[in-house]
Amino acid sequence: MVFWTWLGAAFFVGQQLLLQGLPPLAIPACVLGLTAVLLFSYFRLAAVRSWVDALDLRTLVLLHVSRFIGIYFLILYRRGVLPYDFAVPGGIGDIIVAALALAIVVVPLSTVTGERMIRIWNIIGLVDIALVVLTAARLNLADPIQMRALTYLPLSLLPTFLVPLIIATHVIIYVRLTRTPDAG
Repeated sequence: MVFWTWLGAAFFVGQQLLLQGLPPLAIPACVLGLTAVLLFSYFRLAAVRSWVDALDLRTLVLLHVSRFIGIYFLILYRRGVLPYDFAVPGGIGDIIVAALALAIVVVPLSTVTGERMIRIWNIIGLVDIALVVLTAARLNLADPIQMRALTYLPLSLLPTFLVPLIIATHVIIYVRLTRTPDAG
């Protein structure tokens, strides 16, 4: 229920253009704040942690297939809607992470090689999303107009919904992989 309410609120924010009137640091603050809420919920609420830990790691990895949104970044760059510095490196990075996520999903994770692959993918994915968020923040501070596409639908769902989920799942995947096998 909370998940669907959050998604509905994210749609409402984008549809009402509520991000457009905010100061430049508000969007990265939104990403960090929502990510913090997700991680707080995972680490402090036993019911949330139990539910997430019951999910197969492949399910968490599969969420990252959504990062094929990078294709849309490249299209918007070609149309002049997003700046090169954000759209091209971020778009290519997201496409690579999404493609690798598809590969990870078919590899048996119980093998040493499978676990190593997911660890490497997780590091690559987390570094990529961190660079995307930092680049968006830097460009938004320099000139908010060039990042305006992130303030209305469909891209407003990135800072208000998808990116916090992506960052949180990277952290959760790391935590789950570092636990001893007996700890789950």
